[in-house]
Amino acid sequence: MKRTRVVFAKLKPLALMAMLAATAAISGAALAQSPPGSVSPAFREAIPNIPGKSIVAAVVTYPPGGKTPPHHHARSAFVTGYVLSGEIRSQVDDGKVQVFKAGESFSEPPGALHRISENASATEPAKLLAIFIVDTNDTELTTIEGK
Repeated sequence: MKRTRVVFAKLKPLALMAMLAATAAISGAALAQSPPGSVSPAFREAIPNIPGKSIVAAVVTYPPGGKTPPHHHARSAFVTGYVLSGEIRSQVDDGKVQVFKAGESFSEPPGALHRISENASATEPAKLLAIFIVDTNDTELTTIEGK
């Protein structure tokens, strides 16, 4: 992200007011969007009896109303999501939108588009364990759609 430094003392009062108004409008729009989830690596291990494959896991935590934009995982990745707490709304490829509760799981085949991955609640947090079986040399596990 490119950062721009602005020296406020050199701005004319009208220009400063316009800039602050624009910043407030942008901040308000950003606040209206759903908060993102956070991802914490859990483990990564080579699978000794399957040369070239690894098992990788991460804990995805969603605040109330939190979501992840549509995304793909590494082409080699078979992914299972296991809901640890709360409820997760999910849609993989053109499948139906489903809500999974704590103790339930879903899977994504290699190359799938995970269209919806979000907390189903606007008031309670949710958490899932994402487990990947992936080529050991794949380091980029998730790519946001369109980026």
